[in-house]
Amino acid sequence: MSLELRIIEPTEIEEILDFEMRKLMDSIPDETTRTFHVWNSRWRREALEHYLKLGWSFLARDEGALVGYFLAQPLLFFEGQTQSLWIEHIQFNSLQVRDALCDLGYRLSREKHFQRVYFPNSGSIGNAIKPFTPTDWQPAVSLVKTTRT
Repeated sequence: MSLELRIIEPTEIEEILDFEMRKLMDSIPDETTRTFHVWNSRWRREALEHYLKLGWSFLARDEGALVGYFLAQPLLFFEGQTQSLWIEHIQFNSLQVRDALCDLGYRLSREKHFQRVYFPNSGSIGNAIKPFTPTDWQPAVSLVKTTRT
């Protein structure tokens, strides 16, 4: 596998949506249930449009085929840190792609002198970031919902 990792272009939104829908069809066969899932997903169209404009989201290709990506944005002056990278969502087809994307987020943050990287807290990501000695993030913040959802 020869991975190409690069910044996602806004013109690649449709390809990312297709990639996610193919993965979703494998796990949620019912079309109505899939539609509701997409509405609450971290990769819905308006989220992609937001993240891709910022230039911190990356994709992975293997021989031209999309095999993974992450959506990210910098956080400035958050939790007492000057700069942090917030990775909102990571999707991948293999553990090798997962590891490459997590490594890229970490290396990019070090190169740009960010103090922290916030990765999604999922079991599959935990193994990829273990070499970086992750710490569970437990902010001293209360959440107040402003909608009825």
